[in-house]
Amino acid sequence: MMLPLYEGLMTIGAPAIELLLSKRVKRGKEDPARLPERRGIAGLPRPPGPLIWLHAASVGEGMAALALIERLLEHTPDRHVLVTTGTVTSAALMADRLPERALHQYVPVDRPAWVDRFLDHWRPDLLVIMESEFWPGQISRTKARDIPIVLVNARMSARSFSRWEKAKGAAATLFSRVDLVLATNPEQATRFSALGAPNVRVAGNLKRAARPLPLDTDKAAALEARSGQRPLWFAASTHAGEDAPVLDAHLALRDDRADLLTIIAPRHPHRGAEIAALAADRGLTAARRSQDQPIEPGTDIYIADTLGEMALFFHLAPIVFVAGSLVPVGGHNPIEPAHFDTAIILGPLMSKNQEIASEMIAGDAVAPLTSAEDLAPCLAALFGDEARRGDLARNARAYVEEGMRVVEVIHERVEALAAPSPARKSS
Repeated sequence: MMLPLYEGLMTIGAPAIELLLSKRVKRGKEDPARLPERRGIAGLPRPPGPLIWLHAASVGEGMAALALIERLLEHTPDRHVLVTTGTVTSAALMADRLPERALHQYVPVDRPAWVDRFLDHWRPDLLVIMESEFWPGQISRTKARDIPIVLVNARMSARSFSRWEKAKGAAATLFSRVDLVLATNPEQATRFSALGAPNVRVAGNLKRAARPLPLDTDKAAALEARSGQRPLWFAASTHAGEDAPVLDAHLALRDDRADLLTIIAPRHPHRGAEIAALAADRGLTAARRSQDQPIEPGTDIYIADTLGEMALFFHLAPIVFVAGSLVPVGGHNPIEPAHFDTAIILGPLMSKNQEIASEMIAGDAVAPLTSAEDLAPCLAALFGDEARRGDLARNARAYVEEGMRVVEVIHERVEALAAPSPARKSS
């Protein structure tokens, strides 16, 4: 009963959805040139042959999926993978990182007519949904066409599980339509089974198998020449509320290290001016990469307010703080810096990557904080102990290298569902 009601509301709610899309365009959260894709109108032709549709909500899920996408394409030369995401930032990163024969489109809003229009055009042979992006219309309309559905890296927070439990009938209707759930761990598997998913397996966390970010060696050399021998550290993917503790940590540290350089990359680059203002309020000199402002001897804070350059700063910095973990965002993926031989610091709020964070803490592969106030003392200790930094970096690299087996397990199970149905082989 819940699904027809949901689909009815999404159908009659078209004016409200259009208004919301218009507001998102004004806020820079939608690409106006590609807005038709959000209505299910394709921006590209469907390539011939088998097609797997992989949906990832945003940057983190999309980056985690890259290793799987590469494996799905590796030995099937006539296959394509269509990747959908819902954010402008993820679209830009996918454009840079997707391999040949992988295409990107914005995911259609979950209105029945728009999802159907999308499916009419793309005719996928399999839908792979990453992590916790469960849209009832997307799942039900896809399953109505006998297209297999698999949840990869499937996870559900305790709060989400509690909400679904209160609507067990709707949950059973939705998750019973999923052919395979590949959960990150046994606890997550139990949750999906309890909600009615018929085929649940534990496959491990695909984020552990993320490939190293590509490094532009010429740009890296230029940055190294500018920063010289200065002590420096990198606050990666900060959100509002985290820049102030980072700047305050810089102030606390520079009593002993007057030439300290702090690099801040905001998760959303448009916040560069805001961070520069916060620095100025503290008497700190900031340079913004988006404005081509170079690192000078007097630069205290370098704001990396650009896209697609995180590898440069992971490579440059001996210490990286993974942000999104001092505010209730859920923490970003610590796997990315782990490839770059750097000592990693995590804040306490890592709910979106809690499994990885807990494993890395247990393996002495990261330095955990209990609060924002711990950031400066942790940095001071790491700057003063090169051997400790080396231990953390080596343990982090060992963790990601061992995790590469996860992608093979997931690929094998996804491949078993990926054969085109007879009805679609001729289309």
